[in-house]
Amino acid sequence: QVQLVESGGGLVQAGGSLRLSCGAAGRTFSNYAMGWFRQAPGKEREFVAAIRRSGGATYYADSVKGRFTVSRDNAVYLQMNTLKPEDTALYYCAVCWKCTTAQTMAAVPYDDMDYWGKGTLVSVSS
Repeated sequence: QVQLVESGGGLVQAGGSLRLSCGAAGRTFSNYAMGWFRQAPGKEREFVAAIRRSGGATYYADSVKGRFTVSRDNAVYLQMNTLKPEDTALYYCAVCWKCTTAQTMAAVPYDDMDYWGKGTLVSVSS
């Protein structure tokens, strides 16, 4: 059973930065698109960012474009800058074998993701 593990969450003031990481011990995902989702209290889970299986091409939600950067090697990372209180959420990573582009990860049902992490909490104070 593959278990993705996220790390890097925490409490930060508005305008600050955090870097999230996600991977699985002893496992690489070179043939999977990798991405990030988040769920704020009382809200539905939403797409944040994704990177295609071979790296390079990325795709972002409009709400984070220009502030967040997704990257990958054997793990996937999310550099979050200029954080806002509305970024407060539980952040999950996921991998998707059938997602041939980064944009696809924003469009397919959540059940199409092959693996999910359990999340890391990001809290942004005003």
